[in-house]
Amino acid sequence: MISRPVGRIEGLRARLVHDHLDALLIVSLPNARYLTGFSGSTALVVVSQRDVTLITDFRYETQTADECFTGTTVRIEAASLWKGLWEVLSRDIQVKAIGFESAHLMHRDFQRCLEQGDRWHWRPTLDLVESSRMVKDPGERDLIRLAGVVAMDALAATLPQVRAGLTELEVCGILESELRSRGSEAHPFPPIVASGERAALPHARASNRVIGPGDFLLLDFGATVQGYCSDVTRTFVVGAASERQRVVHDLVRRAQEAALAGIRAGITGKAADATARDLIEAGGHGAGFGHGLGHGLGLEVHESPRLSRLSEDSLPIGSVVTIEPGVYVPGWGGVRIEDDVYVTSGGVELLTEYPRALVELTP
Repeated sequence: MISRPVGRIEGLRARLVHDHLDALLIVSLPNARYLTGFSGSTALVVVSQRDVTLITDFRYETQTADECFTGTTVRIEAASLWKGLWEVLSRDIQVKAIGFESAHLMHRDFQRCLEQGDRWHWRPTLDLVESSRMVKDPGERDLIRLAGVVAMDALAATLPQVRAGLTELEVCGILESELRSRGSEAHPFPPIVASGERAALPHARASNRVIGPGDFLLLDFGATVQGYCSDVTRTFVVGAASERQRVVHDLVRRAQEAALAGIRAGITGKAADATARDLIEAGGHGAGFGHGLGHGLGLEVHESPRLSRLSEDSLPIGSVVTIEPGVYVPGWGGVRIEDDVYVTSGGVELLTEYPRALVELTP
Protein backbone atom coordinates (compact mmCIF):
# COMPACT_ATOMS: atom_id res chain seq x y z
CA MET A 1 0.00 0.00 0.00
CA ILE A 2 0.98 3.64 -0.54
CA SER A 3 1.22 6.19 2.26
CA ARG A 4 -1.84 8.42 2.36
CA PRO A 5 -1.01 12.11 1.77
CA VAL A 6 -0.96 13.97 5.07
CA GLY A 7 -4.08 15.77 6.19
CA ARG A 8 -6.73 14.40 3.86
CA ILE A 9 -8.56 12.17 6.36
CA GLU A 10 -7.73 14.32 9.39
CA GLY A 11 -9.24 17.40 7.78
CA LEU A 12 -12.38 15.55 6.75
CA ARG A 13 -12.85 14.11 10.23
CA ALA A 14 -12.59 17.59 11.72
CA ARG A 15 -15.36 18.77 9.38
CA LEU A 16 -17.53 15.82 10.38
CA VAL A 17 -17.18 16.79 14.03
CA HIS A 18 -18.05 20.39 13.17
CA ASP A 19 -21.18 19.23 11.33
CA HIS A 20 -22.20 16.79 14.12
CA LEU A 21 -21.74 13.74 11.89
CA ASP A 22 -20.34 10.38 12.93
CA ALA A 23 -19.42 9.25 9.41
CA LEU A 24 -19.60 10.18 5.75
CA LEU A 25 -20.71 7.94 2.88
CA ILE A 26 -18.75 8.77 -0.29
CA VAL A 27 -20.08 7.69 -3.68
CA SER A 28 -18.17 10.14 -5.90
CA LEU A 29 -15.35 8.19 -7.56
CA PRO A 30 -12.96 11.20 -7.72
CA ASN A 31 -13.55 11.80 -4.00
CA ALA A 32 -13.01 8.10 -3.30
CA ARG A 33 -9.73 8.20 -5.21
CA TYR A 34 -8.59 11.33 -3.37
CA LEU A 35 -9.15 9.69 0.02
CA THR A 36 -8.16 6.08 -0.68
CA GLY A 37 -6.04 6.03 -3.87
CA PHE A 38 -8.44 3.62 -5.56
CA SER A 39 -9.07 4.34 -9.26
CA GLY A 40 -11.67 1.70 -10.10
CA SER A 41 -15.14 2.29 -11.49
CA THR A 42 -17.20 0.87 -8.59
CA ALA A 43 -16.82 1.81 -4.94
CA LEU A 44 -18.44 3.01 -1.76
CA VAL A 45 -16.27 4.61 0.90
CA VAL A 46 -17.14 5.18 4.55
CA VAL A 47 -15.06 7.55 6.65
CA SER A 48 -15.70 7.52 10.39
CA GLN A 49 -13.58 8.65 13.31
CA ARG A 50 -12.34 5.07 13.65
CA ASP A 51 -11.81 3.81 10.11
CA VAL A 52 -11.66 4.46 6.37
CA THR A 53 -13.36 1.59 4.54
CA LEU A 54 -13.47 1.03 0.79
CA ILE A 55 -16.11 -1.38 -0.47
CA THR A 56 -15.79 -2.70 -4.01
CA ASP A 57 -16.22 -5.96 -5.96
CA PHE A 58 -14.08 -8.95 -6.93
CA ARG A 59 -12.81 -7.32 -10.15
CA TYR A 60 -10.63 -4.99 -8.10
CA GLU A 61 -9.15 -7.25 -5.44
CA THR A 62 -5.64 -7.10 -6.89
CA GLN A 63 -5.98 -3.45 -7.88
CA THR A 64 -6.93 -2.33 -4.38
CA ALA A 65 -3.84 -4.04 -2.97
CA ASP A 66 -1.69 -2.06 -5.42
CA GLU A 67 -3.40 1.31 -5.17
CA CYS A 68 -5.00 1.88 -1.80
CA PHE A 69 -3.37 4.14 0.76
CA THR A 70 -2.08 2.73 4.03
CA GLY A 71 -4.82 2.76 6.65
CA THR A 72 -7.62 1.93 4.22
CA THR A 73 -9.69 -1.13 5.10
CA VAL A 74 -10.71 -2.89 1.88
CA ARG A 75 -13.84 -5.01 1.72
CA ILE A 76 -14.42 -7.10 -1.42
CA GLU A 77 -18.08 -7.93 -1.99
CA ALA A 78 -19.13 -10.85 -4.16
CA ALA A 79 -22.67 -9.55 -4.58
CA SER A 80 -23.97 -6.17 -3.39
CA LEU A 81 -21.78 -3.28 -2.27
CA TRP A 82 -24.76 -1.99 -0.31
CA LYS A 83 -25.04 -5.21 1.67
CA GLY A 84 -21.39 -4.71 2.57
CA LEU A 85 -22.11 -1.13 3.58
CA TRP A 86 -24.81 -2.12 6.08
CA GLU A 87 -22.45 -4.66 7.65
CA VAL A 88 -19.59 -2.14 7.88
CA LEU A 89 -21.83 0.45 9.53
CA SER A 90 -23.29 -2.12 11.95
CA ARG A 91 -19.83 -2.85 13.37
CA ASP A 92 -19.34 0.67 14.72
CA ILE A 93 -21.86 1.38 17.45
CA GLN A 94 -20.67 4.99 17.64
CA VAL A 95 -22.02 5.73 14.16
CA LYS A 96 -25.56 7.08 14.25
CA ALA A 97 -25.65 10.21 12.07
CA ILE A 98 -24.22 9.69 8.60
CA GLY A 99 -23.66 12.32 5.95
CA PHE A 100 -24.13 11.56 2.28
CA GLU A 101 -22.93 13.45 -0.79
CA SER A 102 -26.12 15.15 -1.94
CA ALA A 103 -24.56 16.24 -5.25
CA HIS A 104 -23.61 12.66 -6.16
CA LEU A 105 -25.97 10.14 -4.53
CA MET A 106 -28.61 8.92 -6.98
CA HIS A 107 -32.20 9.06 -5.80
CA ARG A 108 -32.61 5.27 -6.00
CA ASP A 109 -29.58 4.87 -3.71
CA PHE A 110 -30.93 7.49 -1.33
CA GLN A 111 -34.06 5.35 -1.14
CA ARG A 112 -31.85 2.39 -0.18
CA CYS A 113 -30.45 4.44 2.68
CA LEU A 114 -33.92 5.34 3.94
CA GLU A 115 -35.38 1.86 3.56
CA GLN A 116 -32.52 -0.61 4.15
CA GLY A 117 -30.41 1.69 6.30
CA ASP A 118 -33.25 3.07 8.40
CA ARG A 119 -31.42 2.41 11.68
CA TRP A 120 -29.14 5.39 10.93
CA HIS A 121 -29.88 9.09 10.50
CA TRP A 122 -28.98 10.28 6.99
CA ARG A 123 -28.06 13.90 6.46
CA PRO A 124 -27.18 15.66 3.18
CA THR A 125 -23.76 17.26 2.84
CA LEU A 126 -22.22 19.37 0.09
CA ASP A 127 -18.56 19.59 -0.95
CA LEU A 128 -17.04 18.20 2.26
CA VAL A 129 -14.32 16.45 0.27
CA GLU A 130 -14.26 18.87 -2.67
CA SER A 131 -13.38 21.76 -0.34
CA SER A 132 -10.16 19.93 0.54
CA ARG A 133 -9.46 19.04 -3.06
CA MET A 134 -9.30 22.73 -3.98
CA VAL A 135 -5.85 22.97 -2.38
CA LYS A 136 -3.29 20.82 -4.17
CA ASP A 137 -0.23 19.44 -2.42
CA PRO A 138 3.10 19.56 -4.29
CA GLY A 139 2.64 16.04 -5.59
CA GLU A 140 -0.73 16.89 -7.12
CA ARG A 141 0.66 20.08 -8.64
CA ASP A 142 3.51 18.14 -10.23
CA LEU A 143 1.14 15.56 -11.74
CA ILE A 144 -0.96 18.34 -13.29
CA ARG A 145 2.24 19.92 -14.62
CA LEU A 146 3.25 16.54 -16.12
CA ALA A 147 -0.20 16.20 -17.70
CA GLY A 148 0.41 19.64 -19.20
CA VAL A 149 3.76 18.53 -20.63
CA VAL A 150 2.09 15.50 -22.22
CA ALA A 151 -0.59 17.74 -23.73
CA MET A 152 1.88 20.29 -25.08
CA ASP A 153 4.14 17.61 -26.56
CA ALA A 154 1.11 16.06 -28.26
CA LEU A 155 0.13 19.45 -29.68
CA ALA A 156 3.64 20.03 -31.03
CA ALA A 157 3.51 16.64 -32.75
CA THR A 158 0.01 17.22 -34.14
CA LEU A 159 0.45 20.62 -35.79
CA PRO A 160 2.89 19.54 -38.55
CA GLN A 161 0.26 16.97 -39.63
CA VAL A 162 -2.54 19.54 -39.93
CA ARG A 163 -3.38 20.89 -43.38
CA ALA A 164 -6.28 22.24 -45.36
CA GLY A 165 -8.47 19.45 -46.69
CA LEU A 166 -8.55 17.42 -43.47
CA THR A 167 -11.77 17.24 -41.50
CA GLU A 168 -12.05 18.29 -37.88
CA LEU A 169 -12.58 14.63 -36.97
CA GLU A 170 -9.36 13.66 -38.74
CA VAL A 171 -7.40 16.30 -36.84
CA CYS A 172 -9.05 15.15 -33.61
CA GLY A 173 -7.93 11.60 -34.32
CA ILE A 174 -4.35 12.71 -34.85
CA LEU A 175 -4.38 14.71 -31.61
CA GLU A 176 -5.92 11.86 -29.61
CA SER A 177 -3.33 9.43 -30.95
CA GLU A 178 -0.46 11.76 -30.05
CA LEU A 179 -1.85 12.21 -26.55
CA ARG A 180 -2.05 8.46 -26.00
CA SER A 181 1.38 7.75 -27.45
CA ARG A 182 2.91 10.26 -25.02
CA GLY A 183 1.36 8.68 -21.94
CA SER A 184 -2.09 10.17 -21.43
CA GLU A 185 -4.18 7.57 -19.60
CA ALA A 186 -7.42 9.03 -20.89
CA HIS A 187 -8.93 12.13 -22.43
CA PRO A 188 -10.26 14.29 -19.55
CA PHE A 189 -12.98 15.41 -21.98
CA PRO A 190 -13.62 14.87 -25.71
CA PRO A 191 -11.11 17.16 -27.45
CA ILE A 192 -12.65 20.21 -29.08
CA VAL A 193 -11.54 20.73 -32.68
CA ALA A 194 -13.42 23.63 -34.25
CA SER A 195 -12.57 25.33 -37.53
CA GLY A 196 -13.75 28.37 -39.42
CA GLU A 197 -17.05 29.77 -38.21
CA ARG A 198 -17.43 26.75 -35.87
CA ALA A 199 -14.64 28.20 -33.70
CA ALA A 200 -17.38 30.47 -32.36
CA LEU A 201 -18.87 27.45 -30.56
CA PRO A 202 -17.08 27.34 -27.18
CA HIS A 203 -17.83 23.62 -26.69
CA ALA A 204 -17.96 22.48 -30.30
CA ARG A 205 -17.76 18.78 -31.08
CA ALA A 206 -15.37 17.75 -33.82
CA SER A 207 -17.34 17.35 -37.04
CA ASN A 208 -16.94 16.32 -40.67
CA ARG A 209 -16.35 19.94 -41.68
CA VAL A 210 -13.40 20.21 -44.05
CA ILE A 211 -10.77 22.71 -42.89
CA GLY A 212 -9.97 25.30 -45.52
CA PRO A 213 -7.26 27.93 -46.11
CA GLY A 214 -7.75 31.00 -43.93
CA ASP A 215 -9.81 29.12 -41.32
CA PHE A 216 -9.41 29.48 -37.62
CA LEU A 217 -8.52 26.16 -35.95
CA LEU A 218 -9.32 26.04 -32.24
CA LEU A 219 -7.96 23.07 -30.28
CA ASP A 220 -9.09 22.57 -26.66
CA PHE A 221 -7.88 19.33 -25.07
CA GLY A 222 -6.04 17.79 -22.14
CA ALA A 223 -4.13 14.80 -20.86
CA THR A 224 -4.51 12.62 -17.78
CA VAL A 225 -1.55 11.41 -15.70
CA GLN A 226 -2.19 9.26 -12.61
CA GLY A 227 -5.74 10.59 -12.57
CA TYR A 228 -4.81 14.28 -12.74
CA CYS A 229 -5.90 16.42 -15.68
CA SER A 230 -4.54 19.21 -17.80
CA ASP A 231 -6.77 21.49 -19.88
CA VAL A 232 -5.30 23.76 -22.57
CA THR A 233 -6.47 25.68 -25.63
CA ARG A 234 -4.70 27.30 -28.54
CA THR A 235 -6.22 28.93 -31.63
CA PHE A 236 -4.40 28.89 -34.98
CA VAL A 237 -5.06 30.01 -38.53
CA VAL A 238 -4.55 27.56 -41.41
CA GLY A 239 -2.67 29.66 -43.92
CA ALA A 240 -2.46 33.46 -43.86
CA ALA A 241 -4.40 35.24 -41.13
CA SER A 242 -6.62 38.20 -41.94
CA GLU A 243 -6.19 41.50 -40.13
CA ARG A 244 -9.43 40.88 -38.21
CA GLN A 245 -8.20 37.47 -37.06
CA ARG A 246 -4.95 39.04 -35.89
CA VAL A 247 -6.71 41.80 -33.97
CA VAL A 248 -9.09 39.46 -32.13
CA HIS A 249 -6.37 36.93 -31.35
CA ASP A 250 -4.13 39.68 -29.99
CA LEU A 251 -6.95 40.99 -27.79
CA VAL A 252 -7.52 37.55 -26.26
CA ARG A 253 -3.77 37.04 -25.78
CA ARG A 254 -3.41 40.37 -23.98
CA ALA A 255 -6.45 39.60 -21.83
CA GLN A 256 -4.88 36.31 -20.74
CA GLU A 257 -1.58 38.03 -20.00
CA ALA A 258 -3.42 40.57 -17.83
CA ALA A 259 -5.09 37.75 -15.90
CA LEU A 260 -1.82 35.87 -15.45
CA ALA A 261 -0.26 39.05 -14.05
CA GLY A 262 -3.19 40.02 -11.82
CA ILE A 263 -4.33 36.80 -10.16
CA ARG A 264 -3.02 35.69 -6.77
CA ALA A 265 -4.26 33.85 -3.69
CA GLY A 266 -7.14 35.57 -1.92
CA ILE A 267 -8.65 37.19 -5.00
CA THR A 268 -12.30 36.33 -5.60
CA GLY A 269 -13.40 34.48 -8.69
CA LYS A 270 -15.31 37.60 -9.72
CA ALA A 271 -12.28 39.85 -9.41
CA ALA A 272 -10.07 37.32 -11.20
CA ASP A 273 -12.55 37.20 -14.07
CA ALA A 274 -12.47 41.00 -14.31
CA THR A 275 -8.70 41.06 -14.89
CA ALA A 276 -9.35 39.73 -18.40
CA ARG A 277 -12.96 40.78 -18.99
CA ASP A 278 -12.29 44.48 -18.51
CA LEU A 279 -9.71 44.45 -21.29
CA ILE A 280 -11.94 42.49 -23.68
CA GLU A 281 -14.84 44.85 -23.01
CA ALA A 282 -12.60 47.84 -23.64
CA GLY A 283 -11.64 46.21 -26.93
CA GLY A 284 -15.29 46.16 -28.00
CA HIS A 285 -15.87 42.42 -27.66
CA GLY A 286 -17.44 42.10 -24.21
CA ALA A 287 -20.57 40.49 -25.63
CA GLY A 288 -18.40 37.81 -27.22
CA PHE A 289 -16.92 36.62 -23.92
CA GLY A 290 -19.88 34.69 -22.59
CA HIS A 291 -18.25 32.18 -20.24
CA GLY A 292 -16.15 32.56 -17.10
CA LEU A 293 -12.41 33.09 -17.06
CA GLY A 294 -11.64 29.66 -15.65
CA HIS A 295 -12.22 26.83 -13.22
CA GLY A 296 -10.44 24.55 -10.82
CA LEU A 297 -8.55 21.55 -12.13
CA GLY A 298 -7.38 18.29 -10.58
CA LEU A 299 -8.82 14.77 -10.49
CA GLU A 300 -11.69 16.26 -12.50
CA VAL A 301 -11.39 18.70 -15.35
CA HIS A 302 -13.96 21.01 -13.73
CA GLU A 303 -13.57 21.57 -10.00
CA SER A 304 -13.83 24.44 -7.55
CA PRO A 305 -13.00 27.29 -7.37
CA ARG A 306 -14.79 29.06 -10.20
CA LEU A 307 -13.53 32.21 -11.90
CA SER A 308 -16.59 33.98 -13.26
CA ARG A 309 -18.58 37.20 -13.09
CA LEU A 310 -20.78 35.72 -10.36
CA SER A 311 -18.26 33.80 -8.24
CA GLU A 312 -17.47 35.03 -4.75
CA ASP A 313 -15.15 32.04 -4.21
CA SER A 314 -11.70 33.08 -3.02
CA LEU A 315 -8.75 31.40 -4.66
CA PRO A 316 -6.76 29.63 -1.92
CA ILE A 317 -3.01 29.22 -1.96
CA GLY A 318 -2.28 25.96 -3.71
CA SER A 319 -5.32 25.88 -5.96
CA VAL A 320 -4.87 25.01 -9.62
CA VAL A 321 -7.09 26.85 -12.07
CA THR A 322 -7.43 27.42 -15.79
CA ILE A 323 -7.10 30.89 -17.31
CA GLU A 324 -9.07 30.84 -20.56
CA PRO A 325 -10.46 34.11 -21.93
CA GLY A 326 -12.19 33.96 -25.30
CA VAL A 327 -14.02 35.98 -27.91
CA TYR A 328 -16.67 34.34 -30.11
CA VAL A 329 -18.41 35.93 -33.10
CA PRO A 330 -21.27 33.80 -34.51
CA GLY A 331 -20.91 33.14 -38.22
CA TRP A 332 -17.27 34.26 -38.26
CA GLY A 333 -15.24 32.34 -35.67
CA GLY A 334 -13.64 32.65 -32.29
CA VAL A 335 -10.44 32.63 -30.28
CA ARG A 336 -9.65 31.08 -26.91
CA ILE A 337 -6.27 30.76 -25.21
CA GLU A 338 -6.08 28.59 -22.10
CA ASP A 339 -3.38 27.62 -19.64
CA ASP A 340 -3.23 25.94 -16.23
CA VAL A 341 -1.72 27.77 -13.26
CA TYR A 342 -0.85 27.07 -9.63
CA VAL A 343 -1.98 29.90 -7.36
CA THR A 344 0.53 31.33 -4.87
CA SER A 345 0.49 34.24 -2.44
CA GLY A 346 2.46 36.37 -4.90
CA GLY A 347 0.79 35.41 -8.15
CA VAL A 348 0.57 32.31 -10.29
CA GLU A 349 2.99 29.62 -11.42
CA LEU A 350 2.42 28.55 -15.02
CA LEU A 351 2.01 24.79 -15.40
CA THR A 352 1.59 24.71 -19.19
CA GLU A 353 4.12 26.16 -21.61
CA TYR A 354 3.42 26.74 -25.29
CA PRO A 355 3.64 29.89 -27.47
CA ARG A 356 0.60 32.16 -27.22
CA ALA A 357 1.31 34.33 -30.24
CA LEU A 358 -0.80 33.65 -33.33
CA VAL A 359 0.66 30.82 -35.41
CA GLU A 360 -0.17 30.44 -39.09
CA LEU A 361 -0.12 26.78 -40.06
CA THR A 362 1.03 25.62 -43.47
CA PRO A 363 -2.17 25.33 -45.53
